[in-house]
Amino acid sequence: MDLRPLRALVEVVRQGGFSQAAKVIYATQPTISKAVRQLEDELGMPLLDRHAQPIRLTEAGEIVYRRALTMLAERDDLYAELDELKGLKRGVLRLGLPPLGSSSLFAPMFARFRSRYPQIEISLVEHGSRRLEEMVMAGEIELAASLKPVPDHMEWQPVAREPLVALMPADHPRARATSVGLDELRASPFMLFETGFALNRIIHDACQRAGFAPAIAARSGQIDFIVALVAAGLGVAFLPRITAREDLHAGVCKVPLRDPGTDWEMVLVWRRGGYLSYAAQAWLALTREVHPGVS
Repeated sequence: MDLRPLRALVEVVRQGGFSQAAKVIYATQPTISKAVRQLEDELGMPLLDRHAQPIRLTEAGEIVYRRALTMLAERDDLYAELDELKGLKRGVLRLGLPPLGSSSLFAPMFARFRSRYPQIEISLVEHGSRRLEEMVMAGEIELAASLKPVPDHMEWQPVAREPLVALMPADHPRARATSVGLDELRASPFMLFETGFALNRIIHDACQRAGFAPAIAARSGQIDFIVALVAAGLGVAFLPRITAREDLHAGVCKVPLRDPGTDWEMVLVWRRGGYLSYAAQAWLALTREVHPGVS
């Protein structure tokens, strides 16, 4: 099977349409449309619901899309492994980091990595953990920082484990407490991160165990904005202790969260059974050196 139609299908789904996919692949829209149509003809089933806005996968399309991600990633692994066999190391570390916690955990590593491996370029992307996991499975990046639990189709290496702290306005009834449980905050609106941040799942699951669904006042991908909303009295938010150690805002109090199962556990993930380049293996080794003893 020609992999180019699979690439076309994947980009149509990712970009939400044919014209956007054409820009990414550097092809014309009719070329992309024809490639997907040929794939449908070959398989004998429609893969896209073209009447939906945005375009959606059919049931058959879901299967083909999932398999296409794996096949395209395997192709990239093949080329990378053959390049290194020939001594043509590409010298690129394709790394994904989430905004939350990366400045404290990974920023100090970049200078050390660069001094140790000056020939390796770091190609960095930043997204929420769930989106980064998708990019790993698609072969767009080799390694990504994410949170436990890790999907079965991924391998992982621990980085850090931190308790969460609740951020609340200075006039909140629990602002001066030594610790706080989520059940004590159920009356307060929550500020969460945007969809795709794995921290949201930790909070939602813990609230469910505590017997309530939180009222969401706002979502943002920016830590500073969420902290500012807390300071303005809009509600409460949550950060790992390593991030909350910084001086966040004069009007915000930080109280440790005592609910079990709410530790923020950062890990590096990669595709199970996938090929890891020399650059990726070097980054994993440096991480073990800088962040040892995390279990």
